Amino acid sequence: MSDDAPLSVAVRVLCEFTARTGDLDLRFTPAPTALEGQAGHALVASRRGPGWQAEFSLSGRGAGLQVRGRADGWDARRGRLEEVKTHKGSLASQGANQRALHWAQLKVYGALLCAQEGRERVELALVYVDVLTQQETTFTEVHDNAALQVFFDDLCTRFRAWAEGEAAHRRDRDSALRELAFPLPSFRTGQRELAEAVYRAAASGRCLLAQAPTGIGKTLGTVFPLLKAVPTQGLDKVFFLTAKTSGRALALDAVERLHASRAGLPLRTLELVARDKACEHPDKACHGESCPLAQGFYDRLPAARAELVTRPTWDQASVRECARTHRVCPYYLTQEMARWSDVTVGDHNHFFDTHAMLHALTQQHEWRVAVLVDEAHNLVDRARMMYSAEMAQPDLQAARHVAPALVRKPLDRLHRSWLALNKRHELAHQVLDDLPEAWMLALQQAVQAIGAHQEAHPTEVEPALQAFYLEALAFTRLAETLAPHSLVDLSVVSSRPRPLVRASVQSTLTVRNVWPAPFLAPRFGAAHTVVLFSATLQPFDHFQRLLGLPDDAVCLSVASPFQADQLRVQVARHISTRWKDRQASIEPMVDLMAATYAEHPGNHLAFFSSHDYLQQVAERFSARHPDVPVWLQARGMSEAEQRAFLQRFQPGGRGIGFAVLGGSFGEGVDLPGSRLIGAFIATLGLPQVNEVNEQMRMRLDELIGAGHDAVYLVPGLHKVVQAAGRVIRTVDDRGSVVLMDDRYLRRDVRRLLPDWWGL
Repeated sequence: MSDDAPLSVAVRVLCEFTARTGDLDLRFTPAPTALEGQAGHALVASRRGPGWQAEFSLSGRGAGLQVRGRADGWDARRGRLEEVKTHKGSLASQGANQRALHWAQLKVYGALLCAQEGRERVELALVYVDVLTQQETTFTEVHDNAALQVFFDDLCTRFRAWAEGEAAHRRDRDSALRELAFPLPSFRTGQRELAEAVYRAAASGRCLLAQAPTGIGKTLGTVFPLLKAVPTQGLDKVFFLTAKTSGRALALDAVERLHASRAGLPLRTLELVARDKACEHPDKACHGESCPLAQGFYDRLPAARAELVTRPTWDQASVRECARTHRVCPYYLTQEMARWSDVTVGDHNHFFDTHAMLHALTQQHEWRVAVLVDEAHNLVDRARMMYSAEMAQPDLQAARHVAPALVRKPLDRLHRSWLALNKRHELAHQVLDDLPEAWMLALQQAVQAIGAHQEAHPTEVEPALQAFYLEALAFTRLAETLAPHSLVDLSVVSSRPRPLVRASVQSTLTVRNVWPAPFLAPRFGAAHTVVLFSATLQPFDHFQRLLGLPDDAVCLSVASPFQADQLRVQVARHISTRWKDRQASIEPMVDLMAATYAEHPGNHLAFFSSHDYLQQVAERFSARHPDVPVWLQARGMSEAEQRAFLQRFQPGGRGIGFAVLGGSFGEGVDLPGSRLIGAFIATLGLPQVNEVNEQMRMRLDELIGAGHDAVYLVPGLHKVVQAAGRVIRTVDDRGSVVLMDDRYLRRDVRRLLPDWWGL
């Protein structure tokens, strides 16, 4: 590459790539929040004189690279350049490699400044601000321009070869994607319509809500057009996010189809997995003194990174293989490779959660990204969980038992405040107007005390204390965002008195998100385009309001390729599964299931609203029809037990599997052909009417209207449609669905069911 068109790189990227050495050290130390960090920088700026310039832009060339960045502060009169870092507590626990990285960034800024301003030397000041005490600790060094330029050129030289390789990869990738053809002989019915809508959304930089039936190939129908848009829209990354592991497998399979259709396709695909599934030494702490894969991690990272970029697919197996070869942690190797992948396949939380890695990288590197959200109907509940937090009194008790003396005192204060809170609120569950002030102050003091202890003793990890601390930290941070989009509720549980043991009262305090839109809207805004797709995304305005999608979002409902005669849908007019009618419903339900099975023997799935209801019907059915094989979903089934349950659905087999609606077998399960020919659904799937749901309903009525539909009807009917969708998987499938509740005759219910059912 000529000097006329230099490669461009940010100072932070340059230093993180070249200046990190030594161990991976993740011993827990408290870190400031983003808001605390911003406040710390503002505090420093307020203390400086009028000649001090904040966010001072710098750029220059080194070894053929164009390097750019912004120093935190520059005082031309003093000739002093400052880099500001925020922290909590003592700096003594800061790792040497972290300090070295900070100095590397500041020295690069110094080199750029000297070249830009024509200076022979500059004073460099590394300023650490404790966000709790607001005290500054400053380290200063004076550097000559010549020495800084040598340091700068060395980093640039080491990064240049990688940067050139990345630039060449991007050119090859974009060229190949322009020529990429659809990997199948033809599109399925509805698949082309979906693909064209995805491409148009990317071309216009808009969000798309796409409801498309199961069986048309939604994964390939969204991945392919978005990859075609990568070169035309200058996209850096594509993120494929799903709610379940099975969705990740479908995405990886879709990309593999593209590789199979075009040999040598220069497209890198990374699979993100949970830490507990990737860790090789779960019994060891993440630092060099404990884990051999953390020791020297950054010294061995370049070789592992260089090997992986020669492969197109970085799934869990290939990353683990590479990590073992180079003796590095596979989980953190995966985290590192997210910077260099083209397609990243992960979970919804990797972009939408409070501390989502993919969102943070997007902001940090100013990427232009496209996001695919699979099974998007799950995002509402998933987001509510992401932006909710709770504190349980038994967790405090466990922490108090193991806390050292200096930490025990503030925990005892919190304990007393909690007891007082329980006395004031004796109802089993109630919504509070706000977080209790005295309790919240005691919690914040406890967080500070544990944080100070953790910093002073980073190698002493007491699991119960640290677990409580992490919960409390998440709770206090979320409390800072408290607004009408969330509720504060208190649940009180009283134990029964026993001989010589008094009854005890313990409670759980929850910040419960009701309306995730205020949190999610900025995430949608951070992406060039977001495509949310599922078989159940109607009514569209329900999802637009709850998720906070922009007003210009496009909505698409893809017509089903299936015909009404493929799926015989029957409504049992004489059965009610309302709570008061449960017992009376069992006998007619058993009769109907037996008659349907006798008419169409084969594999069926029967869905119920609870394990108890399932058990009662299954026992009665088996007693009256012992010749029909049955197998039941149990509470808390392991992955192996779930696989065994599904393996009972063999081609040409016969029997009925009993499952809970909305559970593991209600969606994301593929049983084509004769593996499944029918489903019985003995509920509307409505969430339980309780104090929490009623408060959510009332709050949503206030915020966006239609609270009943948002809390009860829409989520319930989505579970029904997903469960029924297990029956017809291909255009050749035939089957039946029996809706065993008279409420399916209601107009407000029918409008949420697929038109092609022909009800």
